[in-house]
Amino acid sequence: MENHYENKRVQLLLGLLIGIVFGFLLQKGGVTKYDVILGQLRLIDFTVLKIMLSAVIVTMLGISYWYPKGKIQLHPKPGSIKNSVVGGFIFGVGFAILGYCPGTIAGAVGNGYIDGLIGGMLGIIIGSGIFASMYSTLKKRKFIENDNFSEVSLFHRMKGSPFKYTLPFALVLAGFMAILEVAGL
Repeated sequence: MENHYENKRVQLLLGLLIGIVFGFLLQKGGVTKYDVILGQLRLIDFTVLKIMLSAVIVTMLGISYWYPKGKIQLHPKPGSIKNSVVGGFIFGVGFAILGYCPGTIAGAVGNGYIDGLIGGMLGIIIGSGIFASMYSTLKKRKFIENDNFSEVSLFHRMKGSPFKYTLPFALVLAGFMAILEVAGL
């Protein structure tokens, strides 16, 4: 039996299928609409948070089940606090100005929203190009560092069954989502 980790076609197909399902769920949840994103940013509509927390719960439980069985491989990347703060700031500014994150931009384009195509996709392409052209300069000037976070994740540091950590956390997140739902948010 062929190892699907080493088969690029299988990896691309799985990525495409998971992306299509995730995009479909984002669209059905309404988070490809500017008004829903704006409601989240204004803290009056928590649809985005509930959908993303649902994705976090499913992913967290899936990883904690499959990883110990050797069915999936994790590939954590090194990073730094500075990179995270700068990247988060850039992401947040773009999110606040346009009203979309990269995932919802793709969904908005799929829905035919022109702001997602012009502002979003064009912004991603231009921003990526600017970053790529400046990368070596930023690296030389130590603006980009990969020394604060190791490549070992919290998941790798857990002793015993991952479920003893992830299941209670998943229940807390689900409880928080239930509170938001009851509150009408």
